[in-house]
Amino acid sequence: MSISTPEWVKDAVFYQIFPDRFARSEEAADALPMARREPFDNWGSVPTPYSYQGGNLQGIIDHLDYLRDMGITALYLNPIFSAGSNHRYNTFDYFQIDPILGTNETFDRLLAEAHRRDIRIVLDGVFNHVGRGFYPFAHVMEWGSHSPYVDWFHVQDWPIAPYGPGSANYTGWEGISSLPKLNTDNQQVREFIFDVATFWLNKGIDGWRLDVPYEIDDDSFWQEFRQRCKAINPEAYIVGELWFPAQRWLAGDQFDGQMNYLLTRAVFGYMIGDALDRAQTRPMGYGEMPTLTAVEFGAELDKVFNSLYEAPIVQAQLNMLGSHDTPRLLTLANDDVNTVKLAFLCQMTVPGAPNIYYGDEIGLVGRNDPFCRGAFPWMIRNNGIWT
Repeated sequence: MSISTPEWVKDAVFYQIFPDRFARSEEAADALPMARREPFDNWGSVPTPYSYQGGNLQGIIDHLDYLRDMGITALYLNPIFSAGSNHRYNTFDYFQIDPILGTNETFDRLLAEAHRRDIRIVLDGVFNHVGRGFYPFAHVMEWGSHSPYVDWFHVQDWPIAPYGPGSANYTGWEGISSLPKLNTDNQQVREFIFDVATFWLNKGIDGWRLDVPYEIDDDSFWQEFRQRCKAINPEAYIVGELWFPAQRWLAGDQFDGQMNYLLTRAVFGYMIGDALDRAQTRPMGYGEMPTLTAVEFGAELDKVFNSLYEAPIVQAQLNMLGSHDTPRLLTLANDDVNTVKLAFLCQMTVPGAPNIYYGDEIGLVGRNDPFCRGAFPWMIRNNGIWT
């Protein structure tokens, strides 16, 4: 089978934005129909799992020139659909922008303004699980076994118990009751997800980053997902959150690339080495990250770029040095700016598309979630110099 991946990705420079923390347009925030006069924490306050700092889509629009001037050619946005958290991985409505971020019309403006600057936009697709406010799940909460949406989920007992202590009696992602898992064996659910994906591609987005796609353990699902997306836009980028060697998903019939944490592990193992604080990396997706010698580092790069995948996949990898799920690059490098520069040099020169996590370019720091999700400290720039 001939493998084809989007040509534009191979020369792209991505910038990842966690929308609540990148930039806040005060005018857009003041226009929100909220009962509380001051619904947000102060911009730049210590992030918590439950706090909002009020970043919005208009704030991104206002800073597109900053991104363009830095050489960014693509944005990867963490979830922007209606949800009940600052991270928005618990979707309520896949067809509506979260009102705190703006409206569907605001997103249309963002898309148009980004494209006018030759900046593409890839959205976060959270299709394994939903929020309790997702209409079909809310219907099941209200109507129990009589609901026509019962088979959209994995319910073990009635009545369902979505709140309160103890384990929920339905399947949630990682056992979390606020994240009910969809039943993608149900054809109606599959069609719903395909409709979401094609709806936003028809709007003009340039691709999907897929959240925990390995949780939908079904090659036929992702093969059809790819077919539906590519029928709308053959150059749409489909990239999976896959922390491990992923030949199964990267054979040319499912995803174009993965979030290349394999490269991240190699870079940290060699460039930070024994100085790496493994108490931060061990409990999350990085797992054990052994110190590497130069020879071992070279062997890892050879494996990642020459052995695991075909060349078109290698050229479409999303090369990471951090994300919303990881401690900040400068923090893991023990505030060693030279190490950070060396890591960026490697990221920018190996095959694939580099992805800069917002704020890493100015040395934003932070340990594991939620501290890696701090607000961008916008300051005055004079002649391109931060002051």
